[in-house]
Amino acid sequence: MGIVTAICISKQRGTRKEPVSSARFEPDHGVAGDAHAGNWHRQVSLLQQEKIDAFQEKGITVTPGAFGENLIVSGIDFRSLPVGTLLRCGEVLLEMTQIGKECHTHCAIYHQTGDCIMPREGVFARVLQGGTITVGDVMDIQQRQTPMPWQAAVITLSDQGAAGQRKDKSGPAIVERLEQNGYDVIEQLLLPDDQARLERELIRLCDQRQPDLILTTGGTGFSQRDITPEATLAVAQRHVPGITEAIRAASMQITKRAMLSRAVSVIRGKTLIINLPGSPKACMESMDVFLDTIPHGLGLLRGTVHDCARV
Repeated sequence: MGIVTAICISKQRGTRKEPVSSARFEPDHGVAGDAHAGNWHRQVSLLQQEKIDAFQEKGITVTPGAFGENLIVSGIDFRSLPVGTLLRCGEVLLEMTQIGKECHTHCAIYHQTGDCIMPREGVFARVLQGGTITVGDVMDIQQRQTPMPWQAAVITLSDQGAAGQRKDKSGPAIVERLEQNGYDVIEQLLLPDDQARLERELIRLCDQRQPDLILTTGGTGFSQRDITPEATLAVAQRHVPGITEAIRAASMQITKRAMLSRAVSVIRGKTLIINLPGSPKACMESMDVFLDTIPHGLGLLRGTVHDCARV
């Protein structure tokens, strides 16, 4: 159980959030009157009071809203909770969507002290059910009544596609196939064949948004610009060779050129990453191989499946 110790809003982006005694939380939007509200996944930002207290023990005085947070709550370590956690505060129901953030333009606190806790300790949520939250209200973690749908992200690697010189057909085809199979596709990216950038996006997605599955398409061949396997291996914590071995084995029945694929499949955190080829047809053929099988593995990663025995 937690207690709301502060509520903060800012009417314009780039300005400091100021404390208010209560605020209205609107479904699929965020905090009424807050500039960061909107139809996206970071509608509400939250920080634990104890993390702020620890920061102030360094001799730095901060007031509510200094880190850009909407809600400060004592008693709940948000950083330890997984994405998808439900938080109930009176009528309001929030769903955690992201842990931590990238800090592109450092805040005033960072420039003053050289540190800011929001990128590593803050979390973000969207509003599922609306209502009013007042300072002093109780917040609890609410158990889900039904399992959260599988979450996925899709990344297309193509220099020409990223430059607008070629239409990406593989990415949308993968998204459509995933959605037909009950997945929520939380992000779809189109990137150039840049290893460092792909590594950053994979790390961001796995560590902050925590999808169950990331599918990449393109960049798995012999070209000097084909760097998808190298980037994927660089961020991997565990290897899952069987998936791409199965894809190559099935693809060999269609074309012998399948042996030239360098695609890999790995795990980072609780996310499974699978490299797919670049053509829409080959992507669909590859998904035919694993799409019905991987939910068991995804359940193991989530911790909702514990028995691997065959029945």
